[in-house]
Amino acid sequence: MEQKATAKEKLKNAYGKFDQCLTKIAKAAKTTVAAVKDDVKATRERDPAARSDAEVLLLYPGVHAMLAYRLSHALHEKEHYFAARAVSQTARYFTGIEIHPGAKIGKGLMIDHGMGVVIGETAEIGDNCTLYQGVTLGGTGKDVGKRHPTLGNNVMVGAGAKVLGPFTIGDNTKIAANAVVLDEIPDNCTAVGIPAKVVRREGVRIDDLDQIHVPDPVSQEIHRLESRLYALEAQLAEINAKKAKKK
Repeated sequence: MEQKATAKEKLKNAYGKFDQCLTKIAKAAKTTVAAVKDDVKATRERDPAARSDAEVLLLYPGVHAMLAYRLSHALHEKEHYFAARAVSQTARYFTGIEIHPGAKIGKGLMIDHGMGVVIGETAEIGDNCTLYQGVTLGGTGKDVGKRHPTLGNNVMVGAGAKVLGPFTIGDNTKIAANAVVLDEIPDNCTAVGIPAKVVRREGVRIDDLDQIHVPDPVSQEIHRLESRLYALEAQLAEINAKKAKKK
């Protein structure tokens, strides 16, 4: 009888914890409604393919990921870490977008297409930013504490770009597709390349690069190795010539 009572008590406790978890999620969901409206509005304004709020809310994975993030972040702020991660990882499974609950994201973020987007735990994103597919706001593995980047307001990060490290990307800045950003970028700039360099500031071109004609780092490295090889061959020929004279 005691064993049966113990089993019932364990089952009752398990149901109680599950019910508490659901209650916490429901309360957190109420705090996300206004923010989600801003996210839907941002997508409607920036995506010419969006035809209605209903379409965006029901069919856009970027909006689904943000809905889950708003909920998981609210749970994370209340130190319900397991429930927060459960929500974020479930969203990752369904959308292909991974946003850590600890990240801080302002209103009006648009994640377009979204597959492969990763936003780290200490990343911060301002208002009205846009991220395209394959973007990573990550760390380098060398930092502790604040490990991920901070994006200002109205920042656009192109498809496949990687922003790695605990620095700031200024307001109104654009990061070109496939760029790798390893250092701070000021306000009102455009950055391209690997590693990324500022090519436009305040609307004025400061370099002859553009998003299409970005230097190929592999080609540059091959050219450097070829130059080194020619120099070594010349040195070897000179040494052989001196040896031949001695004979």
